[in-house]
Amino acid sequence: MKLNDDMVEARGDDLPAPRESIWSRIQREARVAVRNEPLLGALIHAGLLHHATLEAALAYRFSLKLASREMSEQILREIADDAFARAPDLSVAARADLMAVYERDPATHRLMQPILFFKGFQALQAYRIGHWLWKTGRFDMAYFVQMRCSEVFGVDIHPGARIGNGIMIDHAHSIVIGETAVVGDDVSMLHSVTLGGTGKEDGDRHPKIGSGVLIGAGAKVLGNIRVGNNSRIAAGSVVLSDVPPCKTVAGVPARIIGDAGCAEPSNTMNQLLGHEGLF
Repeated sequence: MKLNDDMVEARGDDLPAPRESIWSRIQREARVAVRNEPLLGALIHAGLLHHATLEAALAYRFSLKLASREMSEQILREIADDAFARAPDLSVAARADLMAVYERDPATHRLMQPILFFKGFQALQAYRIGHWLWKTGRFDMAYFVQMRCSEVFGVDIHPGARIGNGIMIDHAHSIVIGETAVVGDDVSMLHSVTLGGTGKEDGDRHPKIGSGVLIGAGAKVLGNIRVGNNSRIAAGSVVLSDVPPCKTVAGVPARIIGDAGCAEPSNTMNQLLGHEGLF
């Protein structure tokens, strides 16, 4: 999925708006949600309707969720605002991630849902701010963001990891991504996925995941290995060696059991292994 501008096509079951900006769409959804559920009015106004831009809403959510007695909401908000102001790629990534969830997750019916309710999306945006801190040499603050994401969301992504755009982390519980891991664009992964090392080795020690890859729930990809573009990793698999592009692997240890079955596994989210059942 490639997002070239800040526009989105409305789904057929939405209110009439054939083409509008993502942020306008979110605010429209928010106003409808307040009418339908007034008890959530304060949350939705604070999280969405009080902000002029998507970036401001994301910065607010980042600061609200990660604040603690050790770090105030105000300080975290200033960090997030500074990150969005200095790094336009954060805005591009956020929109691509949001559309990835909207298009691939059948439980997502409105663009506002991931921003307010889905910890996978929220944790990923927090990681992106942590990664910006890491790249600018603010290592300790980046580690703080990593720690709070792990505590709040149950998602532990090292700020040094490099993750592309258009990522969906579904359910997101117990996700672990190591320091030297690389994840391409348009990747989908489910809960309890680990992109880890194999021991105490230093240096480049984590997996390199190609674009368009689908990683099933509970899969472990270990070591400095490569998973080719548009491949599928079955749930519960332990991948210890390279995976060619456009293949499906399954098992412990994982082995190639066939082709990926489609051009874009991460977008189709097809988790069937032939006639053998689910991942």
